[in-house]
Amino acid sequence: MPKLLNTPFKLSCLVAAALATCATLYASLLLPAPASASTRQLSMLDDGTILSSPSTSLPELRSLGVTTVRVFVYWYSVAPRPAAKSRPKFNASSPGAYPASHWAAYDSLVRDAKQQGITVNFVLSGGAPRWAQGKNPPSQYRKNHSFSWMPNAKMYGQFVHAVTQRYSGHYKPAHSKTALPAVSMWTLWNEPNFGQDLGPQAINSKPVAPKTYRALLNSGWKAIRQTRPNNGHDTILIGELAAKGYALPAPGHNGRLPGNTAQTRALVFLRALYCLSGSYRKLTGSVAALYGCPTTAGARGKFRAQNPALFQATGFGIHAYDSTEAPNANPAKINADYATFPVLKRVARALDRTTRAYGSGKHFPLYNDEYGYITSPPSHKGRGYPTPAKAAVYLNQTEYLSYKNRRIAAYDQFLLNDPKLNRKGGAFTSGLFTFKGKPKATLPAYRLPVWLPKATVHAGSRTEIWGGARPAAFASSAPGAGAPTVQIQMQRGGHGSWTTIATVKVSRKTGYFDIHSKLPYSGNLRLAYTYPKNEPFLPIKVPGSTIHGRTVKVKVQG
Repeated sequence: MPKLLNTPFKLSCLVAAALATCATLYASLLLPAPASASTRQLSMLDDGTILSSPSTSLPELRSLGVTTVRVFVYWYSVAPRPAAKSRPKFNASSPGAYPASHWAAYDSLVRDAKQQGITVNFVLSGGAPRWAQGKNPPSQYRKNHSFSWMPNAKMYGQFVHAVTQRYSGHYKPAHSKTALPAVSMWTLWNEPNFGQDLGPQAINSKPVAPKTYRALLNSGWKAIRQTRPNNGHDTILIGELAAKGYALPAPGHNGRLPGNTAQTRALVFLRALYCLSGSYRKLTGSVAALYGCPTTAGARGKFRAQNPALFQATGFGIHAYDSTEAPNANPAKINADYATFPVLKRVARALDRTTRAYGSGKHFPLYNDEYGYITSPPSHKGRGYPTPAKAAVYLNQTEYLSYKNRRIAAYDQFLLNDPKLNRKGGAFTSGLFTFKGKPKATLPAYRLPVWLPKATVHAGSRTEIWGGARPAAFASSAPGAGAPTVQIQMQRGGHGSWTTIATVKVSRKTGYFDIHSKLPYSGNLRLAYTYPKNEPFLPIKVPGSTIHGRTVKVKVQG
């Protein structure tokens, strides 16, 4: 664990009236976080608009402190003649056989990200081109290019081969003298338990998607190992499960759900993917056959070796949000097969039981790589969505709990900008900015997260103050930069001027800090961070400026 604080720590106080407060704070002891915390979790952001203008969006993300961008490489968008029913004649494993214009946005992104020190996570996903899908797809799959109906696993492997070879760090596009930068973080498909991403989920109560995804993983895994045989440092993620969904089959629905486009419950899909029963035992007989799983003891013994991605991947992705649910909601009240944030410890145990069923000691890190809160406004009322101010609180609480959970390897913000509302006044409005670019209350909470597990304390007692300056992860790139710091400020009684009560060193990797300190008085507390004046790549007017986090009310009793 990185050492977050050195002693003595710096304090800056107002003169005269605040001297007594300064004395109290100098006497307080600041303690580092417990060693079990996930102090190196990735700071990710996922928004499709990044790809449209990386030269302008990446500096903005850098100013927010985003160290990893999650970007979809849509199979349909790069394939030649994607709407054709018959596969065109081309070498689908070769990146040079795809139209150069289809790669242009991705090439620009990886070049700019490399220059600015931002990691790219490419999600190698559908929608599949029409010629790579199964026969007779329903109309919604024909009309929506992001949907996939029974995608061909062999062809998917060829697509993965082309992408991972292009961004291997050795590939020179035509008419280019230099190789494209390497990408080292890959995700194989997205939300395979969601019928739009991978349909059908089930037909007449017979599960289909788990078997399809298993084949996609095997083909994609093989392709990555062909293009990067000697690179054991790549991050390869599987799973990427939507958190909720229906059973297989859904009770009372006579097998119609999850059907084509609905969701299969996360842990139901997990067990089906690994050919396990509800008690995490290997499926046998006719049930195994129903799930497309081995039906003999000999075949079951080969399952682990024949499905390397299921046991050798770097981590398991979970999209753990539920915009109506607090991050500390009671797990007992959440469906046993859901995978929302409050039950991620339960998900980790399920994954451990899954791998252990095959004699593996693998403990998958959890990548919460699609997360956020739909807010109302701007979305319509009546669905239990939090206000932007409440969502800001939830986001900080989530990140604190995530930091404390060493199994969680990533914390993601989805989205950057709210989409435009539809005719019914709804949309996935989980952005940090509105559709028109106005900052929401979630923006300061994201840039400078802060959480006090106990905001009401007794005078003289220490309380935990956790938080961070997310942009500080880039501060060391500024010439002559020292250790990055964040200021803890208070406003006595909730009125008047703000006083800096402590300046705390934060992690160079993540910007986090975790201390225990005495609060001098009741009032408001916030964090402040000043960007280095000479930090490169930041947008105009950002270098040297100071930003503030959300305000937290604190009360000192006695």
